[in-house]
Parts: sequence; structure tokens; C-alpha cells
Amino acid sequence: MILFLGDPHGRFDHVIEAVMACHPEAIVLLGDIQARRPLDIELAPILGMTDVWFIHGNHDTDSDLYYDNLFGSALADKCLHGRVAEIAGVRIAGLGGVFRGQVWIPPEPWNYLMPKDFAAHCGAGNLWRGGVPRKHRSTIFPSDLSVLFSEKAEVLVTHEAPSAHPHGFSVLDELANSLGVTKTFHGHHHDRRDYSGHSLRLGFDAYGVGLRGITDINGQVLLAGEQDDAPEPGTGVALGGRRSGRR
Repeated sequence: MILFLGDPHGRFDHVIEAVMACHPEAIVLLGDIQARRPLDIELAPILGMTDVWFIHGNHDTDSDLYYDNLFGSALADKCLHGRVAEIAGVRIAGLGGVFRGQVWIPPEPWNYLMPKDFAAHCGAGNLWRGGVPRKHRSTIFPSDLSVLFSEKAEVLVTHEAPSAHPHGFSVLDELANSLGVTKTFHGHHHDRRDYSGHSLRLGFDAYGVGLRGITDINGQVLLAGEQDDAPEPGTGVALGGRRSGRR
């Protein structure tokens, strides 16, 4: 079993509880982690119980603290951004971060191909730790996607949403189809919409995971997001005092 977890925003009790209850082989955090301590410390109770992976979200570069507690933690090498890894026997590709107008808002032409191009434009006084400003460490550059377009995977995880979401992007549909995935999971929007009517057009099944929600690799909601619609009576799996359901 692999669990996909919607934006934790600094809270991890539900993550620990879910792992202890379900014993998944692996979990994948879908960004906006905002750990107040190094991520390995936040998740210390479960590190020996499951394989922890993550992608970053836009809020993970809001401060030095959030950035360092993620990318400076003992779990930094478990970042899936811009790579494919075999996790619990499944090839999973990851794309963290968000599209930003200064760099690229698809389908418009991009302004900068890669971080070093943007850094050269910023000027030395605006650089952060010798590279692009901290905020843009969570910006998606075209070069991030180009690496993945040469890969193959079974599942794609992103912080941004595919085009089935009203604020999604068709370039992520293209990436998913190029990878050959059958499923995608995303966070960011704090909602879980019913994408089932879009599967044929998309060419894959898409799932949004709500705010602090948990969904398994089959698309089953184990813990409803805090802003998800109320579930139908008698549906879902009870975790942490909330019940899951379908939108």
C-alpha cells in the first residue's frame, strides 16, 4: 500500500496516526509541508515503519525555516521533484512547486528555461545562497519538465493540478501521457473534486488530495480533507475522528 497525503501545512499527527493504523509500505507528501522542525524529526515515530517520500509546494519556500527543515533534513534525498523512483514496487514520477508568471505560466511561452537563466536576470543582490531567490526555489521551470519527458512511470505526483481542475494545467496532462502513467495525484488546492468524467479525455485517472487528506494508490479516500464536502452517511474509512467520502 502507498498513501498520498494532501498539504500538511505544519501538522503531522494525522500522518503518524495513518501509518500506525494502515501500515503502508510508503507514503508520499504532496507539498506545502511547512515543517517547523526537520522533517525527519517531525516524522520520527514512523520512520522505521514506512518509506517516506515528498514533493515540495509553493509554501515550502516561504521562509528559511521551512526550506531548511525540508531540504536540509535527513529526508532530503527522498524528494521526488524532477525524478522517477521505484517506491514499493511502483515507478513514481514527481514534480513539486508551482507555475509563476515571472518564469512561466503555461500555455504561454516561458520567460526563462532554467534556474540559472533566471538567476542571471535577478542580479547578484537578489540571489539567495548563490542561486535564484528563495521564493523561486519552488517555481516550476521548463527544464524541470524536460527531464521528466524522457522518463517512464506508472504514477505522477504533482503539487499543481492537471487540466481537469478549474485551475489546472494541460501541460501536466501532456507530461502524464508522455510518462505513460495510469494515475496522477496532486495537492495545492485543498479540495478533492470528482475527476472521473475526465479520465477518457485525460488518458489517466486523476486524484486531488484535500487539505490534510489521505488517499491510497487506488484512489480510495482514507481520510477526508478538512475542506472536503461532508461524506455520504456510512461511507469512507474512519481515521482521526473524521470520515472519508467522495465528492
